[in-house]
Amino acid sequence: MLRVAEHFERSDTGRQRRNNEDAYFARSPLFAVADGVGGAQAGEVASHMAVEVLEQGLPDDGGSVEARLGARVAEANARITELGRRDDRHAGMGTTLTVAYVGEHDLSVAHVGDSRLYRLRDGSFERLTDDHSLVEELVRSGKLTPQEADAHPQRSIVTRALGSEAGVEPDTRTWPARDGDVYLLCSDGLTSMVPEARVGDVVAAAGSLSSAGRKLIDAANDAGGRDNITVVLFRLEDVATGGSAAAQDTSEHTAVEPAAAAAEAPMAATAAHEAPAAPAARRSPRAPRRDRGAAGKRRRRLPRLPAGLVAVVVVLAIVLLGAYYASQTVYFVGTSNDGFVSVYRGLPYDLPGGLSLYRVNYESGVPVSGLPAAQKRIVTANKLRSKNDAEDLVRRMETGELASG
Repeated sequence: MLRVAEHFERSDTGRQRRNNEDAYFARSPLFAVADGVGGAQAGEVASHMAVEVLEQGLPDDGGSVEARLGARVAEANARITELGRRDDRHAGMGTTLTVAYVGEHDLSVAHVGDSRLYRLRDGSFERLTDDHSLVEELVRSGKLTPQEADAHPQRSIVTRALGSEAGVEPDTRTWPARDGDVYLLCSDGLTSMVPEARVGDVVAAAGSLSSAGRKLIDAANDAGGRDNITVVLFRLEDVATGGSAAAQDTSEHTAVEPAAAAAEAPMAATAAHEAPAAPAARRSPRAPRRDRGAAGKRRRRLPRLPAGLVAVVVVLAIVLLGAYYASQTVYFVGTSNDGFVSVYRGLPYDLPGGLSLYRVNYESGVPVSGLPAAQKRIVTANKLRSKNDAEDLVRRMETGELASG
């Protein structure tokens, strides 16, 4: 019988992205990657909705694994389509979805869009899914070569996605699985930046899945990082030959802070580099009541705080709360810990105890060290700006439109 011996998951916004529309689910035996389409906020909502459906696991009945995977995909599609129909803010939203299920002796997949599933077996790296994209259709019809497709300006256009229509049909398939198989699920933010052969070389040469995952994301960012980059890797082993039946948890989780408030529901995914929401903690059982005698029935009198101290605490809390909410309406341009020009939301102040009144809203690919002196002064001044003003300033630095004088 096969089990998942090791897995790694991570999502990154990429150097040139402000929002992460990707979501992933990684809990044996189910693994999935969803890449939202239809705008930053709407796409993120769609991908998270797909992941929330998968968190339920497969239906208990409904036939084969492929049929039950298809049922979950249909449920996610129905939810996304319905929300887009009744809420104009989410009209046209959708998401790709590639989900893999590890059985006792095989692996099944349901797939819609251009996220991908790969397998590394005995040194051979093979793609197991076909993209539902414009350029892939042209390649299959012989109108484009794979090399031409890699550089085609419309390679990001998908021809099938959840939310696009009521009856989206996923591709489903099952393959025999083996001890030692390594599987990679990823969004097109990886494969549009890094050639497929290079991806295979990284996975095959890495000493661990966590090392492979980090190297893949770094390679995509080094190549430009124009899109969200999500990587899910897992390795199978045969319980009969792999040792203890209790799988060792060697996974690593990194998710991106959602940009839209509607997408802040807990998920097994999600950046820019925060841990994914964990399953709800179990409620601790109540401690048994002690038998209380006559003395125990008396109420303890708690010491009263002076009225003046209470008033000071209340006023201080109101002031701090007001300052926090005010800080969420302003932005400034500064330098990230990695030395890149970034947009921050909040006030450029640090409080005692390691607290700060700001957080990264967007990290560009522009190194501060390479800026002209005048632009360095702009970045280090941390002047408060509107969101549009801060983003426009960074965009002009990225494109070279900002004058150096």
